[in-house]
Amino acid sequence: MRRQRRFLEEEDEDPLSGVANLFDVAMVFAVALLVALVLSYHIPEMLDDTSTVTLVKNPGTPQMQVIVKEGEKITVMNMTDQVGGGQGTRMGTAYRLSSGEIIYVPDEETGPLKSPAR
Repeated sequence: MRRQRRFLEEEDEDPLSGVANLFDVAMVFAVALLVALVLSYHIPEMLDDTSTVTLVKNPGTPQMQVIVKEGEKITVMNMTDQVGGGQGTRMGTAYRLSSGEIIYVPDEETGPLKSPAR
């Protein structure tokens, strides 16, 4: 009888007390993985609040995305089938070399504020 009472008088331990900090450990692990991913791509600018970065995902495919980070603002632009249009002025000519390189040659300007020809 005495043995039973001693067993009943002990405080019951919570079986989940050993795993109470697993969430904290998982969060630290997830942040460490994200930092390792950013450093592996050699773009620590993504972590800098004052930097400007432009990334192109899947270039030349219908799933292409352009991601622009300006300071803390991040903009994602998806590729669409629509063709851009509007009014504008000619700024120069682009040439594709046989090596695949593209060279842009700007048109000569006559002054700092060139008005369009009418």
